[in-house]
Amino acid sequence: MAEKIGMRELTRNSNVLAGHDYIDVEDKKTHQYKGLFVSADYAEMVKAFIDKKIKQKKQQKLDEIMQFAGIADGEFGDMSIQELTALKYKKYEKK
Repeated sequence: MAEKIGMRELTRNSNVLAGHDYIDVEDKKTHQYKGLFVSADYAEMVKAFIDKKIKQKKQQKLDEIMQFAGIADGEFGDMSIQELTALKYKKYEKK
């Protein structure tokens, strides 16, 4: 069972959370969505889902960075700037 309540109603009476699976919180004046309260029965499941999503986002950002960072995985770690520049130009000359 779910319900949509306002911020003021929630602050005045927190007992409204009992007996609901989740409650949507909305600012009744501006009709702006504020968040979600989840029942304790589902809290661990929601936390695990959110943690998984956060890890996926971080891994995606890391993958985007790593495609440009050959130095980070040791591929070009012992080369000087001049050698890296020469290698870059050789790559473009072949194309």
